[in-house]
Amino acid sequence: MKQLLFFLLLSTAVFSQGFLKRNGQKIVDAKGNNVLLRGLGIGGLMVQEGYMLKTADFAGPQHQIKQKITDLIGAKATEEFYKAYRKNGLTKRDVDSLAAWGFNSIRLPMHYNLYTLPIENEPVKGQNTWLEEGFKMTDDLLDWCAANNMYLILDLHAAPGGQGKDANISDYDEAKPSLWESEANQNKMIAFWRKIADRYKNEPWIGAYDIINEPNWNFSGTNKNGCDETKNEPLRNLQINITKAIREVDTNHLIIIEGNCWGNNYKGIFPLWDDNMALSFHKYWSYNDMATIREIVNYRNEWNVPIWLGETGENSNVWFKDVITLIEANNIGWAFWPMKKIDNIAGVTSVTMSPEYENLLRYWKDGTNKPTAAAAKATLMQLAENYKMENVTVKYDVIDAMFRQIHSNDTKPYKKHLLPGKIFATEYDLGPLNFAYSDKVVANYWVSNGGKETDWNSGNQMRNDGVDIQKCNDKVTNGFAVVDTEDGEWLQYTFTLSEAQTFEVSLRYTADNNNSSIYLTDAKGNKISKTIILSATGSTNWTTVILEKIAFNQGENKLRIVFEKGGAHLNYIEFNVPKK
Repeated sequence: MKQLLFFLLLSTAVFSQGFLKRNGQKIVDAKGNNVLLRGLGIGGLMVQEGYMLKTADFAGPQHQIKQKITDLIGAKATEEFYKAYRKNGLTKRDVDSLAAWGFNSIRLPMHYNLYTLPIENEPVKGQNTWLEEGFKMTDDLLDWCAANNMYLILDLHAAPGGQGKDANISDYDEAKPSLWESEANQNKMIAFWRKIADRYKNEPWIGAYDIINEPNWNFSGTNKNGCDETKNEPLRNLQINITKAIREVDTNHLIIIEGNCWGNNYKGIFPLWDDNMALSFHKYWSYNDMATIREIVNYRNEWNVPIWLGETGENSNVWFKDVITLIEANNIGWAFWPMKKIDNIAGVTSVTMSPEYENLLRYWKDGTNKPTAAAAKATLMQLAENYKMENVTVKYDVIDAMFRQIHSNDTKPYKKHLLPGKIFATEYDLGPLNFAYSDKVVANYWVSNGGKETDWNSGNQMRNDGVDIQKCNDKVTNGFAVVDTEDGEWLQYTFTLSEAQTFEVSLRYTADNNNSSIYLTDAKGNKISKTIILSATGSTNWTTVILEKIAFNQGENKLRIVFEKGGAHLNYIEFNVPKK
């Protein structure tokens, strides 16, 4: 009787939560409520890409990275590293953190070889050997998502044989037959999705099946990544066959399809073949205006189907705020990319790169100072340890831009500043451009700019705004300094005083010439100090200049440092009680 009661309660809970599904142009829950997915892709967990590990110069796709490691420490130690890497790369603490920050979904980029053997390794040709590791990782992640009321979207990121010439994305090995050159690989992919669907058919917290990530292959055109294809027949046929296999065992779940050319070329893909589908598109490094999403929105209207921004990111906080504002205004959900990357400012977390790992990278790149196998293994195991959530650096400025700044221009302190004392220049307020700071170059729009990349942050350190930040070599420092300031740029700092107080304000700076000048204002731009000309010091010789005595109010104060003439590098602002 107790077991029956438990089953009924469980069934009621599942029914009330329900499955995501297509309702015309919307993704809705079981009650018909519009669902706007706000997600993060766990890139690098099952499928490593060279740029995430700083190996891109000599090893891009995962099979090349793994071979570099194996050649140095041996196959057994390599497997030990990968097990620790995957175990530490995603835990319940990660999912709990994402939920607390505001995400309601996770996109899991899957590598097929964690679920089934490659065709060349199958003991019996044409059959499928199923592996437990990938399924166990998926099961655990699903449990953690369900505990946080988060949807899990399953994304086949590395298909059997590889689905694109951009090898890093899908671990494509050009020495072996690709997905498109092998019927056996296609059959394995179809069987993979049928197996996934059969296993998770009754799991409502599985949000959707994203059946093929970023295919980029030329079937009949001249562009190697399929951007000029007009028919895309092999891609359409494979996705139809996968859908049929899924529907043999699972009629509950939403199926997400992608076009060619990294997911965006849908020519020849229509008409649709299932009533519970959505279209994915990916958006990077382009302007955030309607022109850049017009085609996919037109597809939504023409075919009466939901659309989803399945991958985006890798840019500045300004770009993040703008892209989310644009797509949410058009009722489009999103999944950013990725969660963890080494020495990263453009994601929600950054993995620490140790000096030993830097040395290992140098060896792999130029062949000098080869470490012992034992030393290299220790370095890699420490890297795996650094992937734990408790060991990464959380990038709260990125999170703030993706969530709070979408709805508010209010600024807030980067941290609590205790005065009298120092406020480090890099610890300016959290908030949007022209409210927390002003900077001339704030994002990279190279796709819209004809391939011309924009260096929007010359240091790529600490924070993901246009404010240029580099490491600082001063005696007293938080590790970083604001550099490469330009005319008219400014930084704002918020602090709270228990009583009205007058401070002697000074700045710690370097300057290469005598042209730099600064002054202070309040948050409304009212000047509260005279303009100070900063004498040349040389780029590494830090010096202090006293501005003047300034009175501040009880309660909250907002102070701006304005670079009337740029060029100075700034370490900190110091507030001292004047001597009597």
